[in-house]
Amino acid sequence: QVQLVESGGGLVQAGGSLRLSCAASGRTFSTYAMGWFRQAPGKEREFVAAITLSGGMSYYGDSVKGRFTISRDNAKNTVYLQMNSLKPEDTAGYYCAADPKFGYVRSTYGYWGQGTQVTVSS
Repeated sequence: QVQLVESGGGLVQAGGSLRLSCAASGRTFSTYAMGWFRQAPGKEREFVAAITLSGGMSYYGDSVKGRFTISRDNAKNTVYLQMNSLKPEDTAGYYCAADPKFGYVRSTYGYWGQGTQVTVSS
């Protein structure tokens, strides 16, 4: 099993940047693909980005391509989401997810963090 704790959320003006972190417990972090999802009030949880076990491949949702970057440091048991050129429509709770399988749909992931709020003001 793995436990996930997100951090780094906050309030930022449109055009600004934030970096989210997700720290994982356990010694098997490198055996999990990692993903980021987000959920705005009244909306479905949306795929943002995912990265393979080694970090060699990543995949992004269309709404964040070119603005967000996912990365991981297996030595630190941490996955990151660098968010640039933020827009008000990026406002949401951001959730880290883990699973031995790599994928970009919510149902792929068996482990979830509690989320961190990102608010982008116009």
